[in-house]
Amino acid sequence: MPNFIPLSEATRVLATAERLLVVGCSGGGKSTLSVKLSAKFNLDYLSIDRDVRWLPGWVVRDNELQRRIFQELVQQERWVMDGTSPSSFDIRLPRSDLVIWVRVPRRVALAGLARRVFKYFGKIRPEMADGCPEPIPDREFLSYIWFFDKREAPKVVSQLDKFGPQVPVVVLRSRREFDRLLA
Repeated sequence: MPNFIPLSEATRVLATAERLLVVGCSGGGKSTLSVKLSAKFNLDYLSIDRDVRWLPGWVVRDNELQRRIFQELVQQERWVMDGTSPSSFDIRLPRSDLVIWVRVPRRVALAGLARRVFKYFGKIRPEMADGCPEPIPDREFLSYIWFFDKREAPKVVSQLDKFGPQVPVVVLRSRREFDRLLA
């Protein structure tokens, strides 16, 4: 079982943490929270979408190359990395001091996605790779969000347990909890 901790304990861990892993469903607020954590604690902000996964034109980088990039990035001393990608937990978890799992209801994630598309449609978000302008979400992406808790969350739990059973994990279920963690 992953090392789930309450928010009150997470705030104490966060005070001395140097490497934070922020995971969760698309649209849930991972990137926004990560940027705020980066600024507040003077940590380098690393985005899986921008720094690892995507090449211009929405081309997915080769898996082997992605793993090599992850191995290089986690060697940095101080960072906050946003992005779920459970297949790389074997590389990222051993170097993480705290996992922050953004686990908001699907309606909140879908609303977050809608706000993102409204704000950035046709433009490149700061946490996205060059040459990857924000698109209108397709059915596959919306389905990913809709079924995240059923299909993806069990993979996250399994990989947390397998590769980081000692790493504390805090689950944030609302923007109010984001604010409490940041305070």
